[in-house]
Amino acid sequence: MYKARKYRIYPTSSQKELIHKHCGSVRFLYNLALETKTMAYLGSKVNLSRYDLQKQVVDLKKELPWLKETNSQSLQAALLDLDTAYSNFFKGRADFPKFKKKSNRGSFNVPQNVKVEDGKLIIPKFKEGIKIKLHRDLVGTIKQATVSFTPTGKYFVSILCETKEEIPTKVPITENTTIGIDLGIKDFAITSDGEVFENPKYLRKAQSKLKYVQRKYSKHKGKRTKKKLAKLHEDVVNKRKDFLHKVSSKLIRENQTIALETLAVKNMVKNHNLAQAISDAGWSTFVSMLEYKADWYGKNILKIGRFDPSSKTCSNCGTINKELTLKDREWTCSSCSTVLDRDINAAINIKSFALKNNLSGEHTLKNRNELPTLVGVRTSEAQPIASGVGG
Repeated sequence: MYKARKYRIYPTSSQKELIHKHCGSVRFLYNLALETKTMAYLGSKVNLSRYDLQKQVVDLKKELPWLKETNSQSLQAALLDLDTAYSNFFKGRADFPKFKKKSNRGSFNVPQNVKVEDGKLIIPKFKEGIKIKLHRDLVGTIKQATVSFTPTGKYFVSILCETKEEIPTKVPITENTTIGIDLGIKDFAITSDGEVFENPKYLRKAQSKLKYVQRKYSKHKGKRTKKKLAKLHEDVVNKRKDFLHKVSSKLIRENQTIALETLAVKNMVKNHNLAQAISDAGWSTFVSMLEYKADWYGKNILKIGRFDPSSKTCSNCGTINKELTLKDREWTCSSCSTVLDRDINAAINIKSFALKNNLSGEHTLKNRNELPTLVGVRTSEAQPIASGVGG
């Protein structure tokens, strides 16, 4: 089994500069490779593979010597990331890859030759080691690492280890050990057993402070104000992640199977009235946490389709209330006169629909590249970074 752990690192000034160079170079190569692949396909209907592009990196380094300051394996990892993005697009799992923007955050991957010795992280190009705070022990064999920095000037490394633990066998799916969960905005999550997890709404609570600092930054553009704004956002993110971890761990620990509704969050946030509230809830992150924790502990995750009428169906008799609106938090079934709480009713139906789909074997399938080269193709979409200036 593979598990990743994130640690704070404390690079020196020269190491910070080199980290930024790595992030910038990786971003630059990703953008250049994306442009090259796109032009090759549009112009000649040829899909350049990751290996085609890797062969050209040697010549690219001759044209752009500053790329030699970056670990070559990290550059290759950028091409692998692009290849994966293309694959996800053609398999219908994601949108078409986009160019990476230069911002006040960045990261780069180190696929191998990662060591932690004497309180220092040792990776290629950083042979003297970067000071690392191991707040918990590394378990297993180190396979790779991802170094990153945040807008608040903090540096981290996420280390992936292969542990000796076997991936547990999934437990049998039964009705008694299954729970349905309806995710919402008023309350974060409601279970089919009637348990309610309140929505902490961290972003909304911090809004007045954020608006004040944002206005101040808009007027003066000071570095200190910018950092203060970044810290406020970071505080919101950290609080939200802590909440999501606690709720997901509790649900995984107490249940064998969890049933969820497939949510098209990307489409839902297009509604400007609900966008901020949906983003603040962190549904996508929460579902991801449930999925990987379920794999760790041998639990099951079942999902129903996004168009299944979980809220409009009476969980007692199955009658569908076509007149139900978002404002209706409670309704009475016209057929059996049962008074239904909208969210608990939805959670019960999500559990019921998921179990039926599992028994019938139903599941959703997702539906579904003279040539350009990396060398000499630079455009405004893939501008080179100056030596010493990073992402």
